[in-house]
Amino acid sequence: MINSHSAAYAAAGVNIEAGYEGVKLMKKHVERTFIDGVVSDIGGFGGLFRPDITGMTEPVLVSGTDGVGTKQRIAQIMGKHDTVGIDCVAMCVNDVICVGAKPIFFLDYIAIGKNDPVKVAELVSGVAEGCVQSGCALIGGETAEHPGTMAADDYDLAGFTVGIVDKKDIIDKNRMKPGDVIVALASSGIHSNGYSLVRKVFDIENADLEKYYDELGAKLGETLLTPTRIYVKPVLKALAASDIHGISHITGGGFYENIPRSVPDGLCASVEKSKIVVPPVFSLLQREGGIDERDMFNTYNMGVGMSIIVSQETADECVRTLKAEGENAYIIGEITAAADDNKIIIRD
Repeated sequence: MINSHSAAYAAAGVNIEAGYEGVKLMKKHVERTFIDGVVSDIGGFGGLFRPDITGMTEPVLVSGTDGVGTKQRIAQIMGKHDTVGIDCVAMCVNDVICVGAKPIFFLDYIAIGKNDPVKVAELVSGVAEGCVQSGCALIGGETAEHPGTMAADDYDLAGFTVGIVDKKDIIDKNRMKPGDVIVALASSGIHSNGYSLVRKVFDIENADLEKYYDELGAKLGETLLTPTRIYVKPVLKALAASDIHGISHITGGGFYENIPRSVPDGLCASVEKSKIVVPPVFSLLQREGGIDERDMFNTYNMGVGMSIIVSQETADECVRTLKAEGENAYIIGEITAAADDNKIIIRD
């Protein structure tokens, strides 16, 4: 038991006892994530993890960091804080899987105006759920109270993950060739990117987030808070079953920025727009905001949270494997020789 209290610090706006209470409340959530390799409990000065490198000839650590972004403002308005932690984890683990790495642990960072132990525990419960979905351990984190620099109800959630891959298994985009197939993995919605534009279009500070939209089949706030889909476990299965030459996590910058990141010079991703299954939330957003179609594809995932470029010979097996793991996976295009410097073409 920690017996710590500072009246002077409390007068300055920092309640260290609330921090201790938050750790107590979040402990049950953190323990859900413990996997083989966890050496330390939460509360120490560092999170300890012993990776299993059995069978690896040259283990390589892969890291990724990100935050939730302004999507968390919607969570704050709605008073619903148990899902944005999933987004935080997803933004990180979906990145490291793009090089073929399995995430092994995660740490979060919460900056908050006034430390509310219950709210902090709700945030961490979402982080823990994201870790469970991706098969990694939550081995530590930090909650920092920022009185005077943040509003009392405000917070910012970020984190990072570390993954591991044998060097020989790192995805090499230079193996890509014309005829390779582009497989789409469906998103759960907007995920966690482009929310500054979302908030502007729907005037979030004044919007009725409880309004039900027939085309969404849900309330607006519920739809906008839908957590980012985590693709780690299905993609690991697909990597073992097929010959994958490139993976892109479709985040901010949409198709035009992210797919080319996995395509080498001299090649082009030719995407057939008619094959993309676009969720209704994007059509609503485009209509309400009067947004140009290209801007939509250059800002949002448009229903494709991740794309996989796989050899033509193993494309069908890749799709079958992903579907068997519960993913809505389907082919949206192919790799061609580049006619110019463009690495992506979205055809009608």
